[in-house]
Amino acid sequence: MTTSHSDHTSNSAFYDRISKAYDLIADASEHIYRQHGIAALGLRPGDQVLEIGFGTGNGLIELAETVGPTGHITGLDISTGMRDVALAKIQNTKLKNQIHLIIGSALSMPFEAQSFDAVFMSFTLELFEDDEIPLVLSAIQQVIKPSGKLCVVALASPPKGEKASMMTRGYQWFHRHFPHIADCKPIDVTAHLAASGFRISTDNRENMWGMEVAITVGQKSA
Repeated sequence: MTTSHSDHTSNSAFYDRISKAYDLIADASEHIYRQHGIAALGLRPGDQVLEIGFGTGNGLIELAETVGPTGHITGLDISTGMRDVALAKIQNTKLKNQIHLIIGSALSMPFEAQSFDAVFMSFTLELFEDDEIPLVLSAIQQVIKPSGKLCVVALASPPKGEKASMMTRGYQWFHRHFPHIADCKPIDVTAHLAASGFRISTDNRENMWGMEVAITVGQKSA
């Protein structure tokens, strides 16, 4: 199922509503995994980086600090509310000339081919429907330079043959019944990236409130 205009509008409106409280709702728990993901990317000074689903902008600032004054960060998000919160934060830093924010969908990214050295997604890929994830990853393949890297930080489904934890099963039930509240769902990040042509270079697993978080880096084949 491809996301319709009404789906996109509904999702963006939800994030607009929670934008001012998002740091309290989610970032307090998620920030450490985001930071570990940025570290796993191994960014270099001067890199051009895209963050998809930048939310309230904390990752944008951390990425900009990592690539230094010669680097540049582009943020893509569907929510104008999140954009406004992120922009206010960025304006209070010395990094505002390094960061450019765009409202749009990862399913139709407005970038030229091979524009970025790296792409970063933190608790974002699992927001897409199962049949949309390959489309997002294919679009990312197009905008990454040869040998560029993608890091995905996401709630992880258990390895094949292993039983999900009680917390994960409870969260999956909550997601099925109340997806407007529990919007993320655990996914097999490694399998999705490999199926989309990325060579897995890092696949770390961490624990958040009894649920597994994948910090996975895939490299585009040259």
